[in-house]
Amino acid sequence: MKLGKLIVVVLVAVLAMTGSVEAKEAKDYKAVLVLPGPINDQSWNATNYSGLLACNEQLGTNIEYIENVQQSDFESTFRNYGERGYDLVIAAGTQFDNAAETIAPMYEGTHYLIVNGAKTNGKNLTGVTIREWESGYLAGVLAGLSTESGIIGEMGGFPNPLMIDTLNGVTAGAKSVNPNFKKAIRAYANSWSDIAKGKEIGVSMVEGGADVLFAYANQAGLGTLTAAQEAGKKFIGFASNQNDTDPAMIPGSVIYKYDQLYLYVVGEFVKGALKADIVTSGLSEGIIEVIFSESATQEMKDAVAKAQEGILSGSIPKPEGEE
Repeated sequence: MKLGKLIVVVLVAVLAMTGSVEAKEAKDYKAVLVLPGPINDQSWNATNYSGLLACNEQLGTNIEYIENVQQSDFESTFRNYGERGYDLVIAAGTQFDNAAETIAPMYEGTHYLIVNGAKTNGKNLTGVTIREWESGYLAGVLAGLSTESGIIGEMGGFPNPLMIDTLNGVTAGAKSVNPNFKKAIRAYANSWSDIAKGKEIGVSMVEGGADVLFAYANQAGLGTLTAAQEAGKKFIGFASNQNDTDPAMIPGSVIYKYDQLYLYVVGEFVKGALKADIVTSGLSEGIIEVIFSESATQEMKDAVAKAQEGILSGSIPKPEGEE
C-alpha cells in the first residue's frame, strides 16, 4: 500500500473512532429545567414540568429540574450550570431572557433554551415562543359566553409584551361573541408567586362587576381562581387543565401541550439540529388545545371551533389593544 493511501486510511479510521467517542445518547446529555415556581401550581410551571416528563419518558433524556428560582438568582443559576458543564439549560418564562442573554456568551458549550423567550445570540441561545394571543382569544370566547354582566376580569403576572398580547386576545375574543360586552377589568400582580395578591385582585374585580375571571400568573393566578370560587363567579382555566377544580365554575381550560413542544425542541437538540433562533408555535403546530368541562354549552363549543378556524385561516388577525 502506498504511503498516501495508508495515511488516508488511518485518518478515516481515527475520525470514525473520534465520532463514536463524541456521539452521545439522549440519556448522556446533562440537562436541567429551571422553573420560577413550583411544579404543582396547576399552571405555567406544572405545564412545563409535563414537558420534562415527556422528554425523559419518550426521548430517554435525564433532564433534571429546579423549582422556585427567584429573579435575583437567575444569572447565578445559569452561571452555575454553565460552570458545571451542562449541555442544555432550559428556563420557563420570558422573565429569564435578560439573564440568559448576559450569561450564555460566557459558556458557549452550554445551550440556553428559554420557553417564551424572545432573544437569541445566533450561537447558543434559543427562544421558543407561543403565539399566546391565539390562546388568549379562545379563552376570551369562553369568557364572553359565560358573562352575564358583560364585565370580565383579566389578571396577568407582569405587563410584558407576551402577556399584553395574551390579555388583548382575551378581550377581543370576548367582544367577538357577546354584543352586550361592556369591558374588561385588567390588572397585574407584578408577581408569579403571590397568591394573596392574586386573590386581592380577583376580589377587586368581582367588586367592580366582573362575573368571569381569567388569570395567567402561575401561582398568583390560584389566588384569583379562589376569589372567583368564593364569590360564586365563573373562571376560565389557562395554560393547564384546571377544570377539575370546579367543573360547574370553569366551563373550560385553554391548555398548552408542552409535552409536544418539549419533545420537538429537545429532540432537535439531541439530534444536533436545534438552531439559536426564535421558534414560534401555536394552534397550527398543535400546541394549543381547549378542554371543555361538563358545564360547557354547545354554543361555547361551536364558537371556539369557529374561532380556531378563523385563527388558522388568518381571517382573525392578532388583536390590537393595550401596548
